[in-house]
Amino acid sequence: MTLKFLLDTTIISAPIAKVPNRRVVKKLEQQGHYCAIAAPVWHELVYGCSRLPAGKRRNALEEYLYGVVARSFPILPYDDVAAETHGRERARLEEIGKTPPFVDGQIAAIAHCQGLTLVTANMDDFRYFEELELADWTR
Repeated sequence: MTLKFLLDTTIISAPIAKVPNRRVVKKLEQQGHYCAIAAPVWHELVYGCSRLPAGKRRNALEEYLYGVVARSFPILPYDDVAAETHGRERARLEEIGKTPPFVDGQIAAIAHCQGLTLVTANMDDFRYFEELELADWTR
């Protein structure tokens, strides 16, 4: 199976929101086998979950992360090729006054280097990256 999509944190989190986004859930059911996540997204998910106090919500999130996400999607690394792409793109964006958060640059670089469409609910966060195909499954 060939990968087509790189899922941002906003998309991975949508099914477990207090009000799950049905469009995202349906797209994940249809396209999930073509999807991956980036190592920085995995970091954001684990970090966010680890910051929660012990209890039902944290247990449910851990079950989702390790029982569903980690088993369903390959986690693509931020390697030397992505780092070089990120460095060049970060400098270009800074020069035009559109400096994105560092982690968004990492995610965008991984998607670009892997030839994947980045799926996010935050299109504005990624729209200035060159040669990056975007999709929003929330709409």
